[in-house]
Amino acid sequence: MILFVNACVREQSRTRRLADNLLSFLDGSAEEVRLAEITFPKVDEAFLNRREELIWQGRFDDPMFRYARQFAEASRIVIAAPYWDLSFPASLKQYLEQVSVPGITFAYTEDGTPKGLCHADRLYYVTTAGGLYVPDTFGFGYVKALAEDLFGIGRAELIRAAGLDLDGADPEELLWESIREIYGKYGPQSEK
Repeated sequence: MILFVNACVREQSRTRRLADNLLSFLDGSAEEVRLAEITFPKVDEAFLNRREELIWQGRFDDPMFRYARQFAEASRIVIAAPYWDLSFPASLKQYLEQVSVPGITFAYTEDGTPKGLCHADRLYYVTTAGGLYVPDTFGFGYVKALAEDLFGIGRAELIRAAGLDLDGADPEELLWESIREIYGKYGPQSEK
């Protein structure tokens, strides 16, 4: 199962458009988690205490861990997140906190290093930006580190279109350039 984590907010999201094109070339059906429709719990001391108790008891079937279980079981993961304020929408950070669960998505070895427990071999991070300043080290860098270093996902890839809102830019052409890159890299003639 492909897990599609949709952090797009706008109805006509350019990021969603890129993600939909990528999803059309990946083998398998996609299960969508639309973050704009989720009200995440408040992470306070009571929440953390309950979570830690459930983890300690090994009660991973609790509804609190449904997103973590879904994330861990996915064969591939596509995250669509517009580039906002040098990163991504806050809902994606909340989601990532919910899926970072020791015993489900990762574990610690005896020497304290994390060992990933996720089944996915690849995570695709899809984003669009109005400007050109989109360093890989901010939003994508954080997700890549979680995916590869904590969750054990083999490879995280960045797919983006940038400069869409600059004076004189043709956003439609820039999007099509990125869609053509997606087709060339993941289309029917490629090795996915």
